Order: sequence, then structure tokens, then C-alpha cells
Amino acid sequence: MQLRLACIPGDGVGPEVIAAALPVIRDAAALHGAQLDVLEVDWGGERHLRTGAPMPADAADIVRQHDAVLFGAVGRPDVPDHELVWGLIIALRQQLDLAVNLRPVRSWDGVPSVVTSAPGTDLLIVRENTEGEYSGAGGRAHRASGAELAVEVAIHSRHAIERAARYAFDQASRRRGRLALVTKSNAMRHGYTLWDEVVADVAEDFPAVEWQPVLVDAMAARMVQRPTELDVLLCSNLFGDILADLAAVLAGGLGMAPSANVSPQATPGLFEPIHGSAPDIAGQGIANPVACLLSGAMMLDHSGLPAAGDSIRDAIATALLDPSIHTPDLGGTGTTEGVATAVRAALNRERNTR
Repeated sequence: MQLRLACIPGDGVGPEVIAAALPVIRDAAALHGAQLDVLEVDWGGERHLRTGAPMPADAADIVRQHDAVLFGAVGRPDVPDHELVWGLIIALRQQLDLAVNLRPVRSWDGVPSVVTSAPGTDLLIVRENTEGEYSGAGGRAHRASGAELAVEVAIHSRHAIERAARYAFDQASRRRGRLALVTKSNAMRHGYTLWDEVVADVAEDFPAVEWQPVLVDAMAARMVQRPTELDVLLCSNLFGDILADLAAVLAGGLGMAPSANVSPQATPGLFEPIHGSAPDIAGQGIANPVACLLSGAMMLDHSGLPAAGDSIRDAIATALLDPSIHTPDLGGTGTTEGVATAVRAALNRERNTR
């Protein structure tokens, strides 16, 4: 099997974590009979400065010629954040109709968390990925008048809610059979009441899944107080984004947090660590590559190689037991390359036992 991979290293620590993760992903794929055919592209902040756009006009067409995309990070101090985010990552999500964002969160033996209730956490955030507060609808007026006005319109459609809900219920049925719908329908009485209604309709097709609506502020508290009770969280675009960053702390921080942007259709998925470009540590070789490695494991899962994805996760679990490799975000003095080398070594030990 050959997996055609488009690789976007991007900005800041993105190229560093991608360079560390790719050899591990190659080894895991080869261990299970697959090869990677990688096309690396220069999309990101440097390209934006050079050409005026972070990616070419035909970027989505280029991606469609591949099975998956592995993405590093986007953002640099000399370019406004919204220009790169909207010009690259959100643009690809919308152009490819990547309807669902998946953010798994689990605690790891040997990895500290500032949240004392974190051990035993294993949850999945399923986030609607194309609408909500990130739809792009709105604008600004009266810019030079001293009374400038900005309008940001959240859009929630039955179609988008239903496909995200079906995906989330399906995932819950494969896990522990529990789902929480996260909204703010007590105060936002149009969009989020539609979420409540549509999800209730979808739930009828999944009678084995126990579900409940939970207000987002209550969920934020529950995530800190009792995270091990949570299984699948179904969220809007904005709430899923915020809660996923909060949940990452349970796993040890953003350097441990992977994500996937996928479609229920056959569109190539886009897989990325959620930690951002971290320009303050770029070039120092200390960025944690685990989030990128885990994103690569999700990519292998989605590409029909779940055993290869499991091999990466097992190798990470083994490597993280050694605190000497922990990077500074985990309280250690390890390096990006040191983590990748330890994970690769654990993966090779699996190969040698076969």
C-alpha cells in the first residue's frame, strides 16, 4: 500500500516537529506494509510575505491528489494572525469541506499534569468544523469615524449540525457509549437551540448511546473536576476549539494534543498538532513533537492503517516513561530530536520482536 501524503511544515516550530515526526510515521507505516510518498509544500507565512498569499489558488486541488495532509503550524510575528489562519488552515477546511474536527485527549503514564484529576482521562472532542463563529460572515464599518463597528455572525445549519452529530454518535458507539452535547442554548436562543433539536433527532438513531446536553460553562468546570467521566463531547466550532485547548492540559499541555480535520466523504483529511507555531521557541530544538506524532497516528488510522497508528501510540507511551526525554513543556530538559529518537527506538523494538 502506498500513502500519498502532502506535507505542510508551515511556520515556527512546525518544520521542526514535522522533521522529527515523519521518520517515525514512515517506520510505522512500513512495519504494517505501507510506504509514504511525500510531497512537501512551502505554504505558510514565508510564502505569504513573498507572494501575498500563504498558499496558491489551486491548493485544494493539489491536496485532492493526495490521501492525506500532515500540517505543522501556521503563524509568525510579522504577519497578522488572521491573515494566515484564514488564508491557509480555515481556507483548506472550508474548501475541502472538512466537516469534523477530532481532538482526542488522554492522560499518559509518566507525564505530569497540573490538573490533579487528570489520570485516567480518555475523551474525544468532536467539533463542527466549517460554520459557527468561524464561518467568516460579518464585517466592519465606519472605520475612520471614531465609532467603528464590527459584526461577527455565527451560522448554524441543520445540515452541518447533523453530519457532525452523526459522526460523534458513531464514535461514541465505538467507545464507551456516552456523549455530551455542549452548547449555550440558555442564552443564545437561536443557533444553539437548533443544535439541541437536531441532536435530539439524531440521537433516536443511536439508542445504545447515552447522551445529555451540557452548557459550555458547566462543561469547562466538569472537565477540570471530573474528566474521567467524559467520553465524547460534541461541540460547535468555537466551543470545541476552546475546550480542546483546556482539555490538552489534562494530557500535559498543548505539546501533547493532536487533531484531525476530516470529512464523512472521501476528501483527504488534514492532520495537525494544535499547539501553534510557538515563535518564542522556534529554532531551539525543544518543541515537543508528540502532538505531531499523534496527529500522524490519526492520519494512519484514517488512511486504513489503524495498526500502524497503534504502533506509534504504543511507542510514545513507552518512550514517555523516561523523564529524561521530556521536553521543557513537560518540565524536562529533552529535545525535539531526543523524543523522536526514543519513540523511533521503541517502534524498532516492536519490529525486532515480530
